[in-house]
Amino acid sequence: MRLSANSRIGIVGGGPSGAMSGFFLLELAERLGLPLSVDIYEPRDFTQYGPVGCNMCAGVVSESLIQTLAAEGFPLPSSLVVQNGISSYVLHTSGLPTVTIPAPVDEVRIAAVYRGGGPRKPVGAQGWESFDHFLLEQARQKGARVIPMRITDLSWEAGLPTVIGRGGYQQSYDFLVGAVGVNSPTLKKFADLGFAFEPPPVSKGFLAEIYLGAENIQHYMGSSLHIFLLDIPRLKFAALIPKVEYVTVCLLGEAIDKELVQRFMAMPEVRSCLPADWQWAAPSKECDMGQGQTCQCGPKLNLGPATHPFADRVALVGDAAVTRLYKDGIGAAYVTAKACAVTALFFGIAATDFQKHYQPVIQRIATDNRIGRLIFWITLFYQEWNFLRRGMVRMVREEQSLAGGERRMSRVLWDTFTGSASYREIFLRALQPSFFFHLLSATFRAWLVHLFRR
Repeated sequence: MRLSANSRIGIVGGGPSGAMSGFFLLELAERLGLPLSVDIYEPRDFTQYGPVGCNMCAGVVSESLIQTLAAEGFPLPSSLVVQNGISSYVLHTSGLPTVTIPAPVDEVRIAAVYRGGGPRKPVGAQGWESFDHFLLEQARQKGARVIPMRITDLSWEAGLPTVIGRGGYQQSYDFLVGAVGVNSPTLKKFADLGFAFEPPPVSKGFLAEIYLGAENIQHYMGSSLHIFLLDIPRLKFAALIPKVEYVTVCLLGEAIDKELVQRFMAMPEVRSCLPADWQWAAPSKECDMGQGQTCQCGPKLNLGPATHPFADRVALVGDAAVTRLYKDGIGAAYVTAKACAVTALFFGIAATDFQKHYQPVIQRIATDNRIGRLIFWITLFYQEWNFLRRGMVRMVREEQSLAGGERRMSRVLWDTFTGSASYREIFLRALQPSFFFHLLSATFRAWLVHLFRR
């Protein structure tokens, strides 16, 4: 159960986790002097606009991850791949003035990218490149063979995992990596392979791309990511993410439906970020451009780790195995892809090898997500109580005159919504006495001001 010279490796899925798995397997094998054959199966063309290249993702990448990828051999060509460098975010809460929070330090800025080819390109649009296509090209340059084929089934042949495609295509591998994500129907094929794998629990989100044009994007949104904590039942989190000519709408919550989306888009806090004459008109169906204005989808979102995402000669990576709760999915793809490659090359490809060396990585992310659920529960609690929101906003406002390291609430909120730190780090930072007493004081003073104004 070990990889040897000329072992064949198949990777199903060419998104970030699949591309990085191929890259790291070949990179590490090269250092070991171990020639490998790596095939990546990806039916989508990430260079194409619209649904053909769509990867159903908001596309936010932290500055720290960009630096990490550059150090690993993925130097991001920012001029085309990065749609907007986010240097601040604007917090919108119901009934309260907005507050702008700049990046606490330069190293925690974030970048907006298109994971797939992006929405259908209107006339006169500026050029851009897909982040996923960039990663897949890095794996190809390292020596991976990218096969544009949709896998229709998986099976075992002579004890080896085997991929099956249309037209009688069939290929067995010494090691098979599942990088298909929770939105792919192929994920169920891994569950049918006969080992103890069960896919992660999921919920449904909402994404839309709204075309405003570069001038409007710069005028109304600039380089700020807009976060919304609003009094809308079932809505946990919402954001508007500016890109070159589009703004990405991202909603997370429970049972998100047409009525919830319409209510959100009609909120005055949201309308203030858009041109006065612009009107929300949902497309007639998912991924339809609605006269060139919007496209939308309802992607599944990973809510927890998969059960037993590995077996002899098989392992799953990315959100098919585990991802960070509500943020930084690309960062989790990087961590799981590299951990899987290290385990396969340095320890072996038996289930016991993955249990010992890969499962602890998955478990660390899952444990951190449990803390994340507590943090989001506290955030929702603040959404429901007006006097708590006032205290939070007041604390953030007062911090803006302080040095970056002393903006404690600003840093907690920034890291919570951008993925620049683990949930554990965020929680420990919020437990510091200085943070608690400043929040308590700000909440009391905000309550007094509101009481006397009434």
